[in-house]
Order: sequence, then C-alpha cells, then structure tokens
Amino acid sequence: MTNTPASPPPLRPASEGPPNRPPTKTRPARWQVAALACLLTVSTAVPAGHAIGQTGEQDGLDTAIAYCTNLADAASDARFAKKAAKLTELEAQVQSRIEALEAKRIEYEMWLDRRQRFLDRAQESLVSIYTAMRPDAASEQLGAMDETTAAAIIAKLSPRAASAVLNEMATDKAARIATILSGMGRESDRSKG
Repeated sequence: MTNTPASPPPLRPASEGPPNRPPTKTRPARWQVAALACLLTVSTAVPAGHAIGQTGEQDGLDTAIAYCTNLADAASDARFAKKAAKLTELEAQVQSRIEALEAKRIEYEMWLDRRQRFLDRAQESLVSIYTAMRPDAASEQLGAMDETTAAAIIAKLSPRAASAVLNEMATDKAARIATILSGMGRESDRSKG
C-alpha cells in the first residue's frame, strides 16, 4: 500500500475573505505571497501518486520545509522592522506636533501677559482720571456707561471718591451700580473659598 498525501483543500483567493462575507479588494502582503509559495513548493515536492520514502523525494520535501521555515523567520523579522520603522515615524510626527503646540502655548502666554499688563495700566490710569475729576462730571460720564463697567471703575476708586460720585448720580442708576458692587463682593468671597 502506498501512502499518497491527502490533497490540500482548494485554495480560496485572499481577496474573497471568509465565507458569507462580501469580498474585499486588498492586495496580499508579501509574507502571504511567500507563504503561498512555500505551500506550493511543499505540495509540488512530492508528486501525486508517489510514495514518500524514496530518498530523493524525502530530501526535496525536507528542503522545501527548511526553506519555508527559514523564510518564515525572515518574513517575521521584516514585518517587525517595518512596524518599528512606522512607529518611529509616527513618534517623530507626534513629537513635532508637541513642539509646535508648546511654541504656540508660549506665544499665547506672552500675548496674554502683555494684554494683562496693558489692561492693568489702562485701569490704573482710568481710575486715576476718575479720581481727579469732579464728582458731578464723573457721575455723569459713569452714568452714561454700561453699569457693569461703571461698577468696576467705582470699585477701584477710594471710598470717599466713590461715595461722592454715587451721590451725584441718578438714584436708580446708583442703586443698580451698588447692587452690582455688592454682587462683586460676594463673587470675590466665593472665589476665595
């Protein structure tokens, strides 16, 4: 009785995908092509209908198996090297984006610092202007402003100058500004706590 190798199951193209799924249109990877070549080499090493055991055929089969084993290691190393190169490339891209974001953050911090210094100087000069004004003139100008802005300026005035300005202002406007000022005190207490 001769040992005939069982014929391998029919190969399904890689683009077909698993059964019951729509076919995909991807190219096989190089390692898949190499594995298919190994499979073909092993299957053709022993012709159909011949018994394994003859010295030449066994040597051919051993050679094919050794070739496939050696190729599998090289293919694995190649896949690993390709993935490592891709990771290195992605890491470099992430690092360059981090550096760009850090540069932007520093730029924005500098801009905010300049803006804050300008606002502080503007507020100081504005407060000193309203402090130097007569109370009736200051109350007329502050009365024409937005109430929140007027309250912020009055809050920076000395208590004596603020009371003189509010005294000269229309009663309803002065009451709304005083309400805003009392709310500012509560908000600053909340932010401290």
